[in-house]
Amino acid sequence: MTPPDPYDASKRTARAGAANSLFAFLKALPFHERLVEGSFMAVQAVTGASLAFEIGRALHTEQAFWASITAIAVSQHSYIDTRNLSRDQFIGAMVGGVCGLIGVTLGGGYLAAYAAAVAAAIVICWILNVGSAARLGGITATIMLLVPGLGPAWDAALVRLGEVTLGTVCSLTVALLMSWVEVRWFGKPGRN
Repeated sequence: MTPPDPYDASKRTARAGAANSLFAFLKALPFHERLVEGSFMAVQAVTGASLAFEIGRALHTEQAFWASITAIAVSQHSYIDTRNLSRDQFIGAMVGGVCGLIGVTLGGGYLAAYAAAVAAAIVICWILNVGSAARLGGITATIMLLVPGLGPAWDAALVRLGEVTLGTVCSLTVALLMSWVEVRWFGKPGRN
């Protein structure tokens, strides 16, 4: 058995420390500032989700609510964080959609096909060096195999990918606009 790579452990520790410091910083903010930041995030998430849902409905996607869910899921405090999570969401949706499509084609509805598709999506994301997209790939494969859809499986996979893409594009657009508003109207440095 090979010993764990100390570089990987230090990266995990650094990420955990950064997340903890951000959490501690946000908890230390006065109530008024937390209210403002929370309200700002709520406006950003709701605007992105509403925009994605309305566009999805106008395009007659099968289940436009997936675009809304995606927009909320990728909404982050800064545009850069939203962009990074959107990239992970898109990659996860692509990998999970393909694995889910293969699972449906080979024996959808059976536990073995489901488990194999989810496991494959997670492993493929890690092989592609986007481990952060792995859980999203697993979720997309789960949706492909367990949520009933209309029409052929390949159509469901493409529509789902389209809905995810729509949600991420709407969230990114709103995050960019909100960053601009913060700088332009409130004189705050942008949350790029």
